[in-house]
Amino acid sequence: MSSLQKQDKKIYDLIQKEAARQSDGLEMIPSENHSSKAVREASGSILTDKYSEGYPGMRYYGGCKYVDEVENIARERAKKLYGVTHANVQPHSGSPANQAIYYALVDPGDTIMGMALAFGGHMTHGLKVNFSGTYYNSVQYTTNKDGFMDYEAIYELAQEHKPKLIMSGTTAYPRIIDWTKLREIADSVGAWLAADISHISALVVSGDHPDPAGVVDVIMSTTHKTLRGPRGAMILCNGNESNPLKKPERTRENLPSLIDRAVIPGLQGGPHNHQTAAIAVALGEALQPSFKEYAHQIVLNSQTLSKELIKHGFNLVTGGTDNHLMVVDLNNKGISGKEGEHALSMAGITVNKNTVPFDPRPPYDPSGIRLGTPALTTRGMKEAEMKQVALWIKDAVAHAKDEDYLKKLHQQITIFAKDFPLPQ
Repeated sequence: MSSLQKQDKKIYDLIQKEAARQSDGLEMIPSENHSSKAVREASGSILTDKYSEGYPGMRYYGGCKYVDEVENIARERAKKLYGVTHANVQPHSGSPANQAIYYALVDPGDTIMGMALAFGGHMTHGLKVNFSGTYYNSVQYTTNKDGFMDYEAIYELAQEHKPKLIMSGTTAYPRIIDWTKLREIADSVGAWLAADISHISALVVSGDHPDPAGVVDVIMSTTHKTLRGPRGAMILCNGNESNPLKKPERTRENLPSLIDRAVIPGLQGGPHNHQTAAIAVALGEALQPSFKEYAHQIVLNSQTLSKELIKHGFNLVTGGTDNHLMVVDLNNKGISGKEGEHALSMAGITVNKNTVPFDPRPPYDPSGIRLGTPALTTRGMKEAEMKQVALWIKDAVAHAKDEDYLKKLHQQITIFAKDFPLPQ
């Protein structure tokens, strides 16, 4: 019996129920994945007890010899993996990491640009009710009517508003992002260009998505999602060696110092050392040849699934996918995204409701669903399994209001899922 089971059985039982839910179903939310047991062990380690404000070699607390070594390993692995000269692995998650980028490069009231949330962007890319749209003058770009990024329209918007920073990257966009075109747009108005690659991080590592390193000024990635690590984030850039004790000018050469100062003392206190250790483990896993094979398979699975769904009469935003996810417009199926999410959940398939471009429905009950293949790929599923999953999605949506049918479907999926156990 574990210590947790003896001390707090209620929490222990809930954790076991969640483990069973994940094991017995299909996790298809694109931002979710299954981390390795090694990552989870590091995340639950004694390092959670240690405070270490500052950076390796420059701490405000004693007793940091070993956490310094842990953080340095994580930083070196991140630099090697993404081909940059500087990595900050302390942000607690993606939103505060993006906040640190704004803090470092622009001032409150300055104009920023980013993709609108309803068209596939993220809240921190300038949503009006988010800090990024509250403390900065946010200009939002959208997609065209078919769901593709319209670089000409983004260029015209930039010429009109002259942003000081363009935050690129997406959370619900199924196509390749052209970093070079965005660089040209940013340069035309003298703006910083940041890339949020949280969703496509593993695909950048494997070469399945173009690499923004050397094109954009700053890269932010969460460390979970396709990267398959713990909840956390990192900020990557090139430039001179960081000196976070000195306030530098806003130049590309000073980016390491600007970013480090923005994280601490700008926004955070002590890093979460257990999280840093788990990030280091995940980055070590990502440096192995097998990781690229896994990332390649994510894309193969995603493209197979999208083609099968189209065969079954589903309308996909942009008509397919280049990456790990797809957005499905359910209007032609006679149900909303909220109803689709519920029906699939009843059948043991976890997705999330999602807006589609120019959605006539409200955000909390939108027209679409967002789904992806990272977690299924981690469990060892390949193209043949994607064809079966597509059939189950078709059946669940067709019987969205028949709970008995959906429960029987869940039983089938549970039997299927047992052949693909969670990472141990």
